[in-house]
Amino acid sequence: MRKSREKRARRLQPSRPSPAPPRPRFDFAGHRREIRIAALLMLAVLLVFGQVSWHEFINFDDDLYVYDNPAVASGLSLEGLAWAFTSVSYNYWHPLTWLSHMLDAQLFGGAAGWHHFTNVLLHGLNGVLLFLLLRGLTGALYRSALVAALFALHPLRVESVAWVSERKDLLSGLFWLLTIWAYARYARAPFSRRRYGLVAAVFALGLMSKPMVVTLPLALLLLDWWPLGRIGTVPLRKLALEKAPLLAMSAAVSVVTLIGQRAAGATGLAGDIPVAERVSNALIACVSYLGKTIWPYPLAVLYPYEKTPPLWQVAAAGVLLAAVTTLAWKARRYPYLLFGWLWFLGVLVPTLGFVQVGFQSKADRFTYIPLTGLLVAVVWALADLAGGKRQAVVMALAGVPLAAFAASSALQTRHWRDSASLFRHTVAVTGANPVAHNNLGQALEKTGGFEEAIRHYQEALRLNPRYPEAHNNLGAARFRQKQYEQALAGFDEALRIQPRYGSALFNRASVLDVLQRTAESVAAFQEALRQDLKPRFASQAHNALGSAYSNQGNHALAQEHFNEAIRQSPYYTLARKNLAITLLKMRRQREAIEQFAIVAAMDPRDEQARQILDAPRAQEGKR
Repeated sequence: MRKSREKRARRLQPSRPSPAPPRPRFDFAGHRREIRIAALLMLAVLLVFGQVSWHEFINFDDDLYVYDNPAVASGLSLEGLAWAFTSVSYNYWHPLTWLSHMLDAQLFGGAAGWHHFTNVLLHGLNGVLLFLLLRGLTGALYRSALVAALFALHPLRVESVAWVSERKDLLSGLFWLLTIWAYARYARAPFSRRRYGLVAAVFALGLMSKPMVVTLPLALLLLDWWPLGRIGTVPLRKLALEKAPLLAMSAAVSVVTLIGQRAAGATGLAGDIPVAERVSNALIACVSYLGKTIWPYPLAVLYPYEKTPPLWQVAAAGVLLAAVTTLAWKARRYPYLLFGWLWFLGVLVPTLGFVQVGFQSKADRFTYIPLTGLLVAVVWALADLAGGKRQAVVMALAGVPLAAFAASSALQTRHWRDSASLFRHTVAVTGANPVAHNNLGQALEKTGGFEEAIRHYQEALRLNPRYPEAHNNLGAARFRQKQYEQALAGFDEALRIQPRYGSALFNRASVLDVLQRTAESVAAFQEALRQDLKPRFASQAHNALGSAYSNQGNHALAQEHFNEAIRQSPYYTLARKNLAITLLKMRRQREAIEQFAIVAAMDPRDEQARQILDAPRAQEGKR
């Protein structure tokens, strides 16, 4: 009885809260090797790719993504934020990439070197993350370090790092790796809503960086196979249900991307290419990526699409890919082989041209994430084949190709220092490449090399007579040489191929204006403004229209166009001067003087503005 009363008394006493366990702290001493390897990885990336800090922007997408995009060049703003999330311009919906470029513009303005350096830092961070992820998932230190080093320093990485416009590769890669980290945490405590929410949130950031991330939910199933080992312990139905919300997010982004690409006309080439040819190109591209992984030469910014590849190449590529797939499947006792091979092929799928965007047959940048699977399979297989103490020897010998890759990456990066260097190299290594010839011509024209630029435009047209950009650029070069009839012929041909080509419409109107064919030029400028002109071209068109209406005596309409030109390009001094002159004709002297004062402040060397401003002062002196 006494014992039972004592037990009841103990039960009735309030229990004391047990002290909270101390929060685990990161053990720096226990992770010295990981910290050293991570620091060496970042240092190696800086040494190989840091040279881009002295490079220029490239005349291939960098104008659209940075320096000629007013929404980006103006930096961060509420208007820019709204534009980033609602725009499907330039083929993709990737608001996080736009915001990244806006942040760089806010911090660094138009200094290309800093924009490049952001790319280098992001790539170095991705290399470190890959090492830490593999180390945490597999427990293998040196294998993980070797895979991360090969990934970070391989020449196939140059395009993604040295090209400012490919910031989307680096950001999507960052969030791809962070999603895997979040998923690994979730897998250790499955069906935790909080941890699953983190997976979905980071995955969403990846989708907002580049649509290529859409394949990640299927890649997570591969991680369930190896190294997480969840297949066989967790029912497949539950594993599939886990991925369903992520797949729905992928499907939504895929639809938005297709809508944007069709609106921009980026998928136009696909309609001209039969399905059989697209499949053939996909097979050859996969084998090409395998070859360039081993022997990364030659590399180029653009590999032209070659229709109807030889049948023997297609057959050989299909046999090789089928053979490797069969071997990986049969070697399931080494799960990293099947994991790595299916990762490589599966993640590549969105880039293989089944929905063709652009004129490339393949691209180095497309391997940014897929190559990691291939590297894991190769490094793990070599280490296991060596076995025991010989693993250290294999790891040491791996330093030879790693050093060769790093040296090759440094040399390849030098070709990206400016547009002329990049496209000279591209023409040299790819041969019949109309886009490379066209862009090289544009780069040469900026340095005054008109004759050489014209030769490259003509070569681009020889290779592709229906290339409107080359016709337009050839016409613009003739215009600058005052060969007006030849210039008109070039613009007319560009418009015959692409009737709503805004730049060609603007250029044609400019020639007509010089030739004083006023009525035709006004109609052409008005038509050009109805297209999606770049802001500087739109402001020039409004200025030209204002001048035409002013000459006709329609000063009110002229004033409207000059004001619109200034609104779009506030530092456009010619439009301000024309507005001031029109205001003088309208006897609005005070407003005209204000415009001339702004012009003089912007350009103190402007004689006309200074003389007009000095005139009232001279009159005051006579009094």
